[in-house]
This record gives sequence, C-alpha cells and structure tokens, in this order.
Amino acid sequence: MQSAAKTVNEYLNEFPKERKSALLKLRECILNSIPKGFEEQMSYGMIGYVVPHSIYPKGYHCNPTLPLPFINIASQKNFIALYHMGIYVIPELLQWFTTEYPKHSNQKLDMGKSCIRFKKLDQIPFDLIAELSKKITVENWIHAYEAHLKKRLY
Repeated sequence: MQSAAKTVNEYLNEFPKERKSALLKLRECILNSIPKGFEEQMSYGMIGYVVPHSIYPKGYHCNPTLPLPFINIASQKNFIALYHMGIYVIPELLQWFTTEYPKHSNQKLDMGKSCIRFKKLDQIPFDLIAELSKKITVENWIHAYEAHLKKRLY
C-alpha cells in the first residue's frame, strides 16, 4: 500500500497507535544505525533511506530522476515491511541475516528477495535491524549496486 503522504511525519500519522509505535521504533533504530550519507525521505510511498543525487548523480537506473534506494519501511495491509536492497544484491549479507535472524526472534523468517515481513509487531527484532542497517556504507552500497547492475546487463 503506497501512501500519498509528502513527508515522513504525514506518513506516520496515517496509522493507528499500535502500528505507528512499531514504525517509529523501526525508524529510530535505522536512523540511529545507518551510516552517514544516506538520507531519509518519502520514497515509493514509503519511508525511504536513499543515496541522494548530491552523492550519486546517476540516480536509480529504473528512473534516474530518483535517488538510489537502499532501505524502505512500510505499513502494508497485514504486516510491516522492511525492504533492504543490500540483502537482495549482496549474497554474503543475506547469508549473515538469515543466520542471525533465529538468534533474535522465535518467529519464522518471512522474506522475499528484498522484503522482510513482520506480522507480529511485538516480535520485530529491532537490534538485528539496527545491526543490518549499519553494515553497508554509502560507498559500499554504490559499489555493490553498480556491480549487480553490470552483471544483469551483461
């Protein structure tokens, strides 16, 4: 569910108290952990953490007018989602995350290519998400993104 909210605060105010508190805590753990250079903004109707054009002028290959996405968080109909492009692009990071997840949650990992779904809001492993958020710098992300893009094109 994409939102038409123009700001992160507008987006957060769309949700009931229970959802809003989980999203606020998730946002806080990302903001306190993500390396310098990433910017928080509304991206694809969700809260996004992106590499701004001032750092990466090429932007996102699908739409170069948009900054390079890295992490998004969203409230979907039946869950809160964390979209982390690094676990999609970097196999070692995915391996690390899937190995660590059971140490932080007794819930089964519910995940797609870059999407981690949390259906039980009281079971979100915030410490693990904070650790995941700080694992990749802006420079590392740009390098991994470009290497992945090159592999896809050739």
